[in-house]
Amino acid sequence: MTNNKTEQFNIKQKELASYAKVLSHPARIAIIQLLAEKKEIKTGNISDDLPISRTTVSQHLKILKNAGIIQGTIDGLKIHYCLDMLKLNEIRENYNTFLQNAISDYMCKC
Repeated sequence: MTNNKTEQFNIKQKELASYAKVLSHPARIAIIQLLAEKKEIKTGNISDDLPISRTTVSQHLKILKNAGIIQGTIDGLKIHYCLDMLKLNEIRENYNTFLQNAISDYMCKC
């Protein structure tokens, strides 16, 4: 029997924490912003706009793709990446609900 303290939290809490972890790196934020601006971008071109190497970009793209935040389609030797707007809207709604619940009727007593 495993004594993993993470198991004691509910699914929504673990999901919010998971997305926070994915979004916690400035390079991943920059990639999302770049994709939002350009709508679609090829693998090699992303590192042209960011101060990180292609290898590092690939690592961050993998994390974003595994989280479902971006999608990639193969075109020969290149992969075209774009944002998954359904997933981003889902994340936004989950965080809006979380923050709204956290601050509604809140009055600090310290």
